[in-house]
Amino acid sequence: LVRELFDLARKKAPTIIFIDEIDAVGASRTEANTSGDREVQRTLMQLLAGMDGFENRGDVKIIGATNRIDMLDPALLRPGRFDRIIEIPLPDAEARIEILKIHSAKMTLSRNVDLPVVAELAGKTTGADLQAIYREAGMMAIRRNADAVGQEDFIAAIRKVKREAPAPDSRMYI
Repeated sequence: LVRELFDLARKKAPTIIFIDEIDAVGASRTEANTSGDREVQRTLMQLLAGMDGFENRGDVKIIGATNRIDMLDPALLRPGRFDRIIEIPLPDAEARIEILKIHSAKMTLSRNVDLPVVAELAGKTTGADLQAIYREAGMMAIRRNADAVGQEDFIAAIRKVKREAPAPDSRMYI
């Protein structure tokens, strides 16, 4: 499938191949113990061949995204495969407030909601985590038949989302 992907991309060029969560197929190689491990390694080898194989890629660009750059096979990061590594840090407190404002635009908030406090309590979270907190706070308000989402809903939602979510790396790479 990887070979077919690169063939199709060359035929349809200019093309961008975007591989999200590239660490799923591009993790550092180990001694393959299971057939699943061997399949992932074969996929990685085919991906590497497609990235800098014998055939010219032409006007095909490849973008990969991960939040676990530490797990990537060093071969993926060699020059000529990915020309740039761009780090996108977690939002700071001010950015978290702005993200929360975006999500709150569609919610009825009670007067006791203090977004800067919510942003501070959320700590080092991603934009997706903040969205999950908002969604969970809304669900908590619905469960208690409230007319508006309150500060207590946000505090409970933060506890729940942070407990469920793995500790985020401080960066995402593309």
